[in-house]
Amino acid sequence: MSASDKNVAMEDLIWMPAREIARLIRAGEISAVEAMNAHYDQIDANNPTLNAIVNLIPRDQALALARVADDKTVNGSVLGPLHGLPMAAKDTVELAGFPTTWGFVPWAERVAEKDERLAARERQAGALFVGKTNMPEFGLGSHTFNDLFGVTLNPYDPERTPGGSSGGAAAALATGMLPLADGSDMGGSLRNPASFCNVVGLRPSIGRLPDDRGFGWFGRIATAGPMARTVSDAALLLSVQAGPVHDDPLSLPDSGATFEAALDLDPTSLRLACSVDLGMVPVDGEVAGLIEQAAEIFDGLGSKVDNACPDLSGAMDVFQVQRAATYAITGRALDQSLPNWRDYAKDTAIWNIEQGFSLTAEQLLRSEVERTAIYRRIAEFFEDYDALLLPAAQVPPFPIDQEWVREINGQSMDTYIDWMTICCVISVTGLPAISVPCGFTAGGLPVGLQIVGRPRGDFDLLRIAHLFEQATLYHTQRPPVG
Repeated sequence: MSASDKNVAMEDLIWMPAREIARLIRAGEISAVEAMNAHYDQIDANNPTLNAIVNLIPRDQALALARVADDKTVNGSVLGPLHGLPMAAKDTVELAGFPTTWGFVPWAERVAEKDERLAARERQAGALFVGKTNMPEFGLGSHTFNDLFGVTLNPYDPERTPGGSSGGAAAALATGMLPLADGSDMGGSLRNPASFCNVVGLRPSIGRLPDDRGFGWFGRIATAGPMARTVSDAALLLSVQAGPVHDDPLSLPDSGATFEAALDLDPTSLRLACSVDLGMVPVDGEVAGLIEQAAEIFDGLGSKVDNACPDLSGAMDVFQVQRAATYAITGRALDQSLPNWRDYAKDTAIWNIEQGFSLTAEQLLRSEVERTAIYRRIAEFFEDYDALLLPAAQVPPFPIDQEWVREINGQSMDTYIDWMTICCVISVTGLPAISVPCGFTAGGLPVGLQIVGRPRGDFDLLRIAHLFEQATLYHTQRPPVG
């Protein structure tokens, strides 16, 4: 049965929720081939300019995957929740048959032999992988550019960055090139591009998703997570991605099915805290105004909203130490496999890796002691609140020719990471956090609301974000391109 038989216009299909596209495919009301063609039409129209998807397979190969999916639809096979949906994994994810480059020129031909667990779960659920999404070199910095694939542009203003490091994923979602996308987040790499591109990015609790990075140390600050155009679709992808694994010391026991339940929530039951700056960081005036407006929206829904924030003093120092330690591991591997790696790497990557090399045992131990104290303080704070409202980025999308934000409100940023402090300090807590669209600047640039949930409270966080999304519908404002 064709799309025309069911009056499903292909130009409308790409903007449907991923849940609905998958339902239509499973029901036989549209074919996976039709869905794939519709998304490739959008890719052909937008990707040459925006450069969001890299190592894209040709359309005929993608359609061959879709035909196999359609055969499963009609022959009685068990169909997964992502059955027939086109996807492109972030270029950190090992995906069989695709290079895993991390945007690093010497890794251009480093083809993965098998799927890592995140990709395997998505493929098992029926996702059809057609490429990778672009990212900064080594995932460093919230501006998506590298010497291998070039720069990704923001669909709301191609003179601006889409953020990063999951910038390619965010730009592809915003323009209907993909219905869902995966990403990862150390210091804001899901939340920042979601804010900059008017989509949803969820940083789950540490241990919620499997980690295949080669080490499971207890000081982990990075995690993979879902991106989507709606909170409901983010929950759909999380239900596929999440679930315990036996060999990760931080793995949480809840199954992905936890996130399949309805997201309805009584707003009058909520007690929320809101802070535009955590009492510690500069924030652009328009961004601050939209976060205050978001608090007023919750108040208007009947939620109790206080102007309050936890004590996160020292958290940025902890983040800098543990981030550097993480990249020292990358640097040691590079020293062994490519001794002249510095000839290819960008300056900020070299700086961050060298920071890791120079760490002392005393610094690492002190960071863990301080991180424990921070966690205890914020856990006590959340005894009184269901969520904390913050900016998802301290600035709107910045110009594409600016590598990183050097100052905010006249305050200089010492390193390429400091302008992201509003996200980095939340990463230190390990708490779940989400960016959901919360309006636009006078110049039409998207701004995201960061909502931080209680310890391991990922599902309740999704419900709160869904409540705000449905009350505001900012996510329905599409970019001028696409």
